[in-house]
Amino acid sequence: MEEIESRELKADEIECRIGAITDRGITLLLYKNARVDQAILDETFGIFGWQRHHTVIGGSLYCSVSVWDEEHQDWIMKQDVGSESDYEKEKGAASDSFKRACVNLGIGRELYTAPLIWVSADRLQIQERDHKKIVKDRFSVKSINISEDKVITALAIENQRRETVFEYKAPAKEEAGTSDEEVRELYRELERTGVSEQILVKRYGVRSIAEMNAVMRKRALAGLKKTATAA
Repeated sequence: MEEIESRELKADEIECRIGAITDRGITLLLYKNARVDQAILDETFGIFGWQRHHTVIGGSLYCSVSVWDEEHQDWIMKQDVGSESDYEKEKGAASDSFKRACVNLGIGRELYTAPLIWVSADRLQIQERDHKKIVKDRFSVKSINISEDKVITALAIENQRRETVFEYKAPAKEEAGTSDEEVRELYRELERTGVSEQILVKRYGVRSIAEMNAVMRKRALAGLKKTATAA
């Protein structure tokens, strides 16, 4: 079968969901939904060129997504298992297994290369309800750039007021060996110490952590590691 690659996801096809909530800020995770998978399958293989099938194996729900191989006149299948959601568990497992199987076909695989997305508390509307923190903001992908090898190289997230709350730009190739982990470690240290990203980047004269060069990152990490954990 001649290799057919699905296109990359567009910004408006990616959902932002809240991961962790702390007093100092939140993390965001990137997702795609099943409707996006269906649309890309239709675009790539045609509406009659793919099919899905669900089966229970060992008590877990699996989805098989097959695409038609015109050269060999046969179906090529990818399979994965789903997990139940808190709401409508069976439907959630069916949708999740379908989306995972589509990732095996390459659809949305770039989401797994997303950087750590951290939004500090001073950019959020956080309330407490029933002893739980609730974030009133909604988030969406403002822009995204994906390389030919399906790696996110630039990303911007905005809230419902069209304010940019997160920006990321991949470092130059000569720095790429260690910088991704350094950026993640910087965000972890910011969360641990309670220092805001705005204070840090202002100190180094840049607009975001992604714009910090290797020397800046190393100095910032060294300083943060000497800072006590926030109460």
